[in-house]
Amino acid sequence: MKEVAGRPDIMPGFTWFDVDADGVRIRAAIAGDGPPLLLLHGHPQTHLTWHKVAPELAKRFTVVAADLRGYGDSEKLDGGETHVNYSKRAMAADQVAVMRSFGHDRFAVVAHDRGARVAHRMALDFPDLVTRVTLLDIAPTATMYARTDMEFARRYFWWFFLIQPSPLPEKMIGADPAFFLNKHISGQMKTEGASDPRVLEEYQRCYADPRTRHAICEDYRAAATIDLRHDSADSEKKVQVPLMALWGGRGTVGALYDVLATWREKAIDVCGHAIDCGHSPQEEAPQALMDALGPFLAT
Repeated sequence: MKEVAGRPDIMPGFTWFDVDADGVRIRAAIAGDGPPLLLLHGHPQTHLTWHKVAPELAKRFTVVAADLRGYGDSEKLDGGETHVNYSKRAMAADQVAVMRSFGHDRFAVVAHDRGARVAHRMALDFPDLVTRVTLLDIAPTATMYARTDMEFARRYFWWFFLIQPSPLPEKMIGADPAFFLNKHISGQMKTEGASDPRVLEEYQRCYADPRTRHAICEDYRAAATIDLRHDSADSEKKVQVPLMALWGGRGTVGALYDVLATWREKAIDVCGHAIDCGHSPQEEAPQALMDALGPFLAT
């Protein structure tokens, strides 16, 4: 583990490390003193998506906010045969190794978007390590693909664009990465002024790296292939720990799915509700998210 420079102007009180997660370098920020809590981001963000809530959470928890492999400043691997290196199983194992590196064998997880899909797999693969899990603005991957219709395809077109064989989406996005990223974020956020310009600059810095864009495509390709095979093999297995699903009341997931019903098909103990925002509660409605996390994480 090596201490590295971070952005204390954005996440005050945190210290940044490059962690050797069983051979994969993962960038993680840590702060606080208390029960361990892992925060996982989605696409196209980095761990800095948690900047409005992480310092507050660190008053009660030992907070670890990490970049998923391929994202942010974490290592960018080749996708491997069948996109195995970006399977949610592999990505979950990274984060378990990160937590163990910080001395945490059992921990809670709060995760958004792609990170929430990693957290779902983590709760299935490591049921003795994850104590409880909060998933932000997703329905299960297999459910969303199985129920695809015109409305979903229109709203979430990148689920079908990014999975196209390399290098098609990589080259098309590479023509103007900042435009694609900004349109993606602005199209999903429904709260004016929610994006911090400093954080957007960090997202743009990372997205400017062609290796990051390839890794992101591999993440989505894995979701449409090897992840579905893993989900099918575990179709009778349910998450055993408490699961809270929160979603944006003005976003796509809540509009197209009965979110709690989808998760009750996948977990034995489910609660949750909509938050008045779009896709990213942690940036759009941080106080409402904190209000929900407080009692759930305390029990």
